[in-house]
Amino acid sequence: MKKIIAPSLLSANLAFLYRDIEMLNKSEADWFHIDIMDSSFVSNISFGFLFIKYVKKYAHKPMDVHLMILQPERYIKQLKACGADHLHIHYEACIHLNRTIFSIKENGMKVGVAVNPHTPVFLLQDIINDIDFVLLMSVNPGYSGQKFIHQTYQKLEDIKNLILKKDSSALIEVDGGINLENYSLLFQKGADILVAGTTIFSDSNPKEIIHRMKLGNSILL
Repeated sequence: MKKIIAPSLLSANLAFLYRDIEMLNKSEADWFHIDIMDSSFVSNISFGFLFIKYVKKYAHKPMDVHLMILQPERYIKQLKACGADHLHIHYEACIHLNRTIFSIKENGMKVGVAVNPHTPVFLLQDIINDIDFVLLMSVNPGYSGQKFIHQTYQKLEDIKNLILKKDSSALIEVDGGINLENYSLLFQKGADILVAGTTIFSDSNPKEIIHRMKLGNSILL
């Protein structure tokens, strides 16, 4: 089982963004997680595509981009050009999901499908063998710092069972409300990747928090 940590730049200090990027480069973090919001699919607005381009210039790790936008298929080539390595698209935002998945792959990126807390994971059964990641939202998307939704544990078991049943190689990513009280259990229940923002960036020693999460247990250091 993998234990990948993807700190979310939505919680970084944007006034000192280069400092935080360098901290992540030197930490045990595996990826940079970037949330793109359009104020339509979710009510908030976050980073534009050029943000990915400028972070990519200094980041030494893969760019894990989560699109919380409608009609993401319109921007696939542009996102590739800006430096995205992985693209997560929402099940709820794609009319032609299969076409969008294959378009992302054809443009040389890994693809994930994200599902909101209310979306049952059995809806992914027809595409689970075509994707690299399932992104389980453990909060309602749009804002950082929300409280973890406990039903996520059951959804995590459900998607793990689906992956095993279908003999899929998809990895499970969990995003939202990840903290030092729940990360260990999420790994135990089958998560491969955890997206954490506030827990990492609000701590006085973020590299130590990342180190603890990489260990995958709750032992205090």
